[in-house]
Amino acid sequence: MNTSTSTSSANSGTYRGVRATAAGRRTRADEPVEAVEELCAAVFTSLRRRDQRERGRQYVRGLLAAQGRKSIRNIAQQMTAGAGGGAGGAAAAEQSLHHFIAASTWDWQPIRAALSQYLARTAPLNAWVAQPMAIPKGGEHSVGAGHRFDPHRGQMFRGQQAFGMWFTSAAVVTPVGWRLFLDEEPEATDESYEECAVTAVLDTVREARESGAATRPVVLDIRDIATRATLNRFAEARVPVVGRISPEARLLVTDPRLPGFGAGTLAARDILQNVRGLRMPVEWPDPELPGARRTSLVAAVRVMVPDPAPGRRREVLLFGEWEAARRLPTQLWVTDMVRTEPGALVRMTKTAQRVSAAAGAGVQEVGLRDFSGRSLPGWHRHVTLASVAHAARCLAPAATPATGRAAAPAATSPAPALGQAPVRHSPVRRPRAHAAVLAGR
Repeated sequence: MNTSTSTSSANSGTYRGVRATAAGRRTRADEPVEAVEELCAAVFTSLRRRDQRERGRQYVRGLLAAQGRKSIRNIAQQMTAGAGGGAGGAAAAEQSLHHFIAASTWDWQPIRAALSQYLARTAPLNAWVAQPMAIPKGGEHSVGAGHRFDPHRGQMFRGQQAFGMWFTSAAVVTPVGWRLFLDEEPEATDESYEECAVTAVLDTVREARESGAATRPVVLDIRDIATRATLNRFAEARVPVVGRISPEARLLVTDPRLPGFGAGTLAARDILQNVRGLRMPVEWPDPELPGARRTSLVAAVRVMVPDPAPGRRREVLLFGEWEAARRLPTQLWVTDMVRTEPGALVRMTKTAQRVSAAAGAGVQEVGLRDFSGRSLPGWHRHVTLASVAHAARCLAPAATPATGRAAAPAATSPAPALGQAPVRHSPVRRPRAHAAVLAGR
C-alpha cells in the first residue's frame, strides 16, 4: 500500500501535466480539473486515511481522463502515464486500485450524502428523478447479471439492472444514489423490480433530509411502477411524487360533475378522454433544444386510487398530455400534489428529459456501466466515484449538455417544498409498456 501511495502522489502532478498541449492550451480533459479537486476535497472527508482520499481523487481523475472503457486497468495506465514506471508501475497501480474498490472497507454512503450536500449548496435542488440504467453484460462474472426485461425500454437484455437517483437543479443534472436489482443473487432479499426502484429513491431522499435538506418532489418515470403500493410508500414517507402510469391503470373518478363518476374503476386513458374538452395549451421549454419552446394540450382531473383499506384511500391528480388534439394522450401521470397547477406539473415532468439526455451522454464518459466483478461493495464504490466524476464534469466551467450539465430551461425556478413541486419526465420511447394496474397492487 505504501508503494502504491507514493506512486499515486507522484502521479497527481502527472495527471495535470498530460492535459496541456505544446502551445500551453488546456485540453478538454483539463476543463474539470479544478472542479475535481474542490469536489473531492469536499466529499471524501469521510475517508479517514490520507492515502484513501488520494486514491479516491486518482480514481475520479482517471475516470475522466482514461480513453475507452473505464476499467481499473485503463485507469491505472492513465495514472502512470509519463511517470516512467513502465508495465511494473501500471501493474502495481492496478492492484492497488482493485483493492481500493473491491476489497477495502470504506463506506460509500457518506460520500453520496456529502455529494448531495455539496451540490445543494452549489446549485439548489429542484427535484429528484429516478432513472433506470440497464448494464449489458455478456458473461457470468458480474454481480446481479441475468436475463432481464427492461420496462423502461420495453425489451429483454442480459446484464444488470440498476436504478439511479439524479439530482437536478436549474444548471446541474447528475446522479447521487444507486441501487442494484439482485433477484438472482445470494444477497437478494425478496425485493421486486418496483420495490428496488422505490427503495433507491426513498433512501436517497432520507439521507438528504437527515443532512438538513428540504423535501423536494420525486419524478418517477419508470413505466408502470406508480402502483398503489408505490404511492402508499411515498405517502408514508411524506415525499411528494409525480409518477408516470400505464394508460390501462384503473382509477376512480371522484368529482360528481364529471363523466365516469359512480361507474367504478375506469382506465386512466378513458378518464382523460372523457374530459378532453377541459384541455388547455401548456407551453414548455424543450430540454433537448435549448431556447426552443413547444406546446402540448393538458387536462387534469382528481381521482382516487382504489384501496381495500378505507384509511388509505385518498385523492390524487391524474393529468395527461396530448401532442395532437385528435389522438389519445401520449403521457399519463398521477401526483399527490393536487393543488399544483397542471401546467407547472407538465413543465416539471419535462425536466426528466434532461436526465435522460445527461445519462445518454455522461454514463459512458465516466464509466458508470464499466465495473466488472462479483463484488457488490465494489460495484457500489465504483458507481459512487463515477457519480463524483460526473458531478465534476457538470460543475466544470466549460461543461455542456453533452458532458452532463444540461442547459437550464428558460424560466425554471427552484421547486417549492413539500406540497408543491417541480419535477420532470423521461423522454425515452419504449416499443411497448409493461402493463401494471393500480388496483391490482
